[in-house]
Amino acid sequence: MHSNWTYILVMFAISYLVRVLPLTIFRKPIESRFVQSFLYYVPYVTLALMTFPSMVEATQSPIAGAIALIAGVAAAFFGAGLLPVAAICCAVTFIAELIII
Repeated sequence: MHSNWTYILVMFAISYLVRVLPLTIFRKPIESRFVQSFLYYVPYVTLALMTFPSMVEATQSPIAGAIALIAGVAAAFFGAGLLPVAAICCAVTFIAELIII
């Protein structure tokens, strides 16, 4: 039972430090354009790294997932929003799995 509380305290400390350290380290506005652009794209890259492998691995056929990924990227490139891109990816995956399997 003691180890559960240890895990909870360690996770609390890590979560707290991740939120507090940037506030204490960066007191002045960041003026470097490189650092600003890097920080701007970090959430997008993180989301992409979590989403794209899941799209390929969550389907019955990785080929269907890859086709849906390509269709989703193309739809987003041409200006489709999040909901249409998700709907297109679902439809393409469904159709590709019907054809492939």
